[in-house]
Amino acid sequence: MTQGERALVRPDGSPPVRGLHPLRVARVVRETADASSFVFEIPAERAGDYAYQAGQFLTFRVELEGQPCFRSYSMSSSPAVDEQLQITVKRVSGGVMSNWMNDAVGPGDEIDATAPAGTFTLEDGAGDIVAFAGGSGITPVFSILKTALATTRRRVRLLYANRDRDSIIFAAELGELAGRYGERLLVTHHHDAETGVVREDEIGSFLGGPGGRLGGEPGGETEYYICGPGPFMDVVERSLLTAGTAPGRIHVERFTVPEPSAGREAAGELADAAGDQTAEPVRLTVQLGRQKATADHRRGTTILQTARSMGIRPPSSCEGGTCATCMAQVVEGSAEMRHNDALTPEEVADGWVLTCQAVPTSPSVRVVYE
Repeated sequence: MTQGERALVRPDGSPPVRGLHPLRVARVVRETADASSFVFEIPAERAGDYAYQAGQFLTFRVELEGQPCFRSYSMSSSPAVDEQLQITVKRVSGGVMSNWMNDAVGPGDEIDATAPAGTFTLEDGAGDIVAFAGGSGITPVFSILKTALATTRRRVRLLYANRDRDSIIFAAELGELAGRYGERLLVTHHHDAETGVVREDEIGSFLGGPGGRLGGEPGGETEYYICGPGPFMDVVERSLLTAGTAPGRIHVERFTVPEPSAGREAAGELADAAGDQTAEPVRLTVQLGRQKATADHRRGTTILQTARSMGIRPPSSCEGGTCATCMAQVVEGSAEMRHNDALTPEEVADGWVLTCQAVPTSPSVRVVYE
């Protein structure tokens, strides 16, 4: 195995994460007191593997304190503008990897990373873009707006919320872009320390009326992008829906597990419409490298949880349906995901599922991890 194909062996002896390869850090840029950008060298033989769309992320794996640690970080670079791939990591209180990367990672270091993933990407079209970012949520939004400005004639508006002026990531770059593109890019900054957290009335004022000033009326062609802390995203999304924005035009990047809909049973628990509790148990077979096991799938659990109960330890990270680390292919039977922010429609059509979100929908299911 060449260095370009090297992947860390997991402590339990299971195969490495699908598509995991070492990336060398070319340089580190200190953005704020608690956030840094990491620029990576992509080996020529891996250029195709790490081609990405604006808004996507990488999932990284490192060994910290003897334990494997997985985290997903969005690209802040633009595939249309920047020559090298870059991610941006903000220090999180108690965050194992975010603190390690900001404190210990420097030029020349190598970190194993999966291929790019994620569906929070720039949509095709001519409609304007209205974006909302909170804190480090600017990272994928920055990639999207740079790409839109460079490759289209679309206008972009950004509401960017931070704790204070010193915590603004990409402050200089945003100012430079606003100066270069003039009326095509309008940036509004919000500082919690000065005016409190973002409220619905502020969002309404920013939008300039139902549907947003850029792109006009509800149901128009404007696309809305939201990324940031959970409460921030919730208030923005709620404000947009109240204003009459079509749900299909609202794109939200979440790295937390969404609450299930009230009263909604997990798909695939194989009770009939009358709620029959006597349904035959599902037989689930899981294959991971040379490991293979079959057992009954317990109602209310995911395929990943059942695999663990079998003694198999598949790769996983966010467990919120966003990072694709736990993806596997359904080769027999069928399964449905409760939430998916990582796989494309084509991958889903080919049988790939996020096992942290997937539940069986047939009496017998076999999944294979690669």
